[in-house]
Formats: sequence, C-alpha cells, structure tokens
Amino acid sequence: MKVSHKSVGGTPGQLETGKAGKSESARGLKHNTKPGANIAPKDGSKVDVSERAQMMQKAKDIASAQTVDEAKVARFQKLIDEGNYHVDSEKIADKLVEDHMLIPD
Repeated sequence: MKVSHKSVGGTPGQLETGKAGKSESARGLKHNTKPGANIAPKDGSKVDVSERAQMMQKAKDIASAQTVDEAKVARFQKLIDEGNYHVDSEKIADKLVEDHMLIPD
C-alpha cells in the first residue's frame, strides 16, 4: 500500500468552510429595532435581543453616522465668532439629568 500526503477532495492545508462555519451575518441575520424583538436566521434558530441591547446598537449606529449639517455648523460658527452664542449651563444640566432618567437600568 502506498501512503501519500494528499487529502481527499482538496489541497493540503486548505480548510473547507461549511454551513456551520458561517458567521451570523452570512446566515442572514437581520437587525430589528422593535423592543424585545426576535431575530430569526435562515437556519430556523431564534435569538431574543433585549431592548437595552437594541438601544445600544441604535446609539452606535447614530454615533458612527457621517452626516454633518454644514449650514448649521456655519451658523453656529458665525455666532461664536461674533460673541453672540451663549450657553445656558443650567438648561444643559437639566437636560442631561432628564435624559439620564429615561435610560432603563
């Protein structure tokens, strides 16, 4: 009997990727923004995503968005340059506390 280093059905050292090796995105997971949503990949399994996890994903998406309102930036830059832009720190503090209170534990 002769022994060789060739593998059956492929080249040596090459990995075969099957269905089990696919990532979640390759299997077709879809993001759903409804609270407590179920995400169902094509293979029939089911994943429950908490409302908090969905909020965190939404925050990441918003933070990574590359949209800039040039007109708004120019308007504020002009106000700052002219010394006409004033910040009401009390309103900002109130808004920060109000927003923080809306975040679930």
